[in-house]
Formats: sequence, structure tokens, C-alpha cells
Amino acid sequence: MISRHDKTSGPLRLGVLLSGGGRTLGNLLKLIDAGELSARVSVVIASRQCRGVDIATSAGIPTHVVPRKETLDPEYSTRITALLEEAGCELVVMAGFLSMWHIPPHYDGRVVNIHPSLLPSFGGRGMFGCHVHEAVIAHGCKVSGCTVHFVNNRYDEGPIIIQKCVEVRFDDTPDDLGARVFEQECIALPEAIRLFAAGRLELHGRRVNILPE
Repeated sequence: MISRHDKTSGPLRLGVLLSGGGRTLGNLLKLIDAGELSARVSVVIASRQCRGVDIATSAGIPTHVVPRKETLDPEYSTRITALLEEAGCELVVMAGFLSMWHIPPHYDGRVVNIHPSLLPSFGGRGMFGCHVHEAVIAHGCKVSGCTVHFVNNRYDEGPIIIQKCVEVRFDDTPDDLGARVFEQECIALPEAIRLFAAGRLELHGRRVNILPE
């Protein structure tokens, strides 16, 4: 299966799901404003009130807070899907989204996540943010990094699109390591979005082939 975007319809329409500070959203908006990413954030959905919501509303993006604790599945997942469809999203970006959205079949190959480790290491439920960097350091790893992957209905197990590496230094704190990993996240996620928009991602089971230009 090849993920393709109809280039005649203008910039790629993104839906962004988040639960925290919105740094990833902010980076995408900066690149879009600079003309370095041909995309438009059509909707932002947050699992709670957070700084990411403030960034989205300040940018004039339609924004919805759907609290996970107040809405049980399948209603929770159905509501998120409906909001994405209403906004006409072609690609959904999970940007620090900490709730489980059960992805319907028609969104297969149309949802990506950015994770702050080299998957499949240090992934899964509860592995996010500083928890990941703490675990990497505690295990004595010499390299870490970030992974952009397609999302399925299991935490951090979808097919890998792009990975970027960073050195783990002996005197690193989790914040030190996290800062270097985030620098690479800011490169990797836009790169994956561009590849999707250009129709250059081909899925073969768990493997993703990046097609030539």
C-alpha cells in the first residue's frame, strides 16, 4: 500500500493530537509559516487542557479538548475520528498524545507518531518524555534518538518510517539528552510528512520503503 496525497488539492491537511506542551505543534507551525512545509493544520485535538491548546488557539486553529477520563471507548475514539473527518484531515500527527485512540481501518497508513527513542527500544505504555530518557541513561545506552512511525492500535509498534540518532554522553541528564533528541525530532517529523505528501512511502507489512523522487 502506498500513502499518497492528491497534490492538486493544495497543502496537506493535518490533524494534530496532543496532550502536553505543544513543542512539536509549534515547530510544525513555524515551518509552515516559513514556507518550508507544504501543509496546513486543520484541527488540533487535545486529551486535556494544556499549553498545546493555547498554542493552537493563538494560531487560530480549530481546537477541541476531549478529556479521556470523561469519555469511555468506543465513544471517545468515535468522537476523535469524527472531528478529524469534519476537518478533512489527510494525515494525522500524534505529537505527544497520551491517550489511546482506536484507529478505524480507513485511517490505516494515515496516522504517524513521533517517539523520543529508537524503537522498538524504550517504547510502549508509560514510555514518554523524560521517562524514556531516564530509562536510556539508566541502561547505559551509547546512542538514542527518535522514531517517526505509522500508528496502529498497539503502543509504539507501527511500521518505522524514519529514525535519527544522537550520542548519549556519560554526564547526560534526562533533560540534556531530551534536548538533543528533540532537535532531531524537529527534523525527522517534517521529513516524514513531506515523504507522505509526495506519495513516497510504501508499506510492506512492518517495513516502509521510501520511494525515490
